[in-house]
Amino acid sequence: MNILLTGASGFIGHHLAQALTAGGHQVMPVSRRNGQDMQTLLTPEAWLPLLQGVDAVINSVGIIAETRGQTFEKLHHRAPAALFWACEQAGIRRMVQISALGADAQAFTPYQLSKYAADEVLRRLPLEGVVLRPSLVYGQGGASMALFQRLARLPVIPLVGDGQYRVQPVHISDVVATVFQCLQALPAQRTLDVVGAQPLTFVEWLQQLRRAAGKRPAPTLAIPFAAVMASAHVGRFVMPLLHPDNLRMLQRGNVADVAPLVAFLGRMPLSVEEGLCYI
Repeated sequence: MNILLTGASGFIGHHLAQALTAGGHQVMPVSRRNGQDMQTLLTPEAWLPLLQGVDAVINSVGIIAETRGQTFEKLHHRAPAALFWACEQAGIRRMVQISALGADAQAFTPYQLSKYAADEVLRRLPLEGVVLRPSLVYGQGGASMALFQRLARLPVIPLVGDGQYRVQPVHISDVVATVFQCLQALPAQRTLDVVGAQPLTFVEWLQQLRRAAGKRPAPTLAIPFAAVMASAHVGRFVMPLLHPDNLRMLQRGNVADVAPLVAFLGRMPLSVEEGLCYI
């Protein structure tokens, strides 16, 4: 198929582009690196010339923090919504929207709310649109993965609060496999949470990363959430992943039932132990 892939130079998009090309598909990348700025593609008319000859569309655009030149509202909501409307006009029915776990009716951060707004636009259109909501995605080239690996390798692991909030990391290969299944199966419109085999506490996740690096479990240092939040208002300018909203999302937890994904893929996603063997 000819597949238009937005966010092709990002972590998830890069892995998708490689896998799709290896699978014999023709990938039409859309990213700033490829000469298109999503923040200027805010109407269906702007997208239509890019959709000529396209059989399917995958939107993998995502930013974890806003900058002066990139906003959640434009990149997560308005540009994807315009793309979905353009797909309807162009008669392109296969649409995969990579959203995020937590982008639902209980969303409470601009990141989640902007993703949810675009998801809702797709759900209202007569497309074979699939909304995928990945948990924490890890693998080669992931920015969050690199940060967590650095934390895990410290002699004493600092934690935001007690570290008992839960995450359900999913390996990038399982995200790619889910997208492939969406393209092949032509499922009815649906929303699917893409999560790892089992939930972990955040401290268990970091200790797993430490073991994968050949190190013994390390002691931890619990830093009060209020203290971390106070420093995050400054630290976010050095490291966007430390934005207060990201810390709030982390504290809330990031888990879901894996059974629907197992039924969709026909297998269990990788466990963390298995996934870290590929890092």
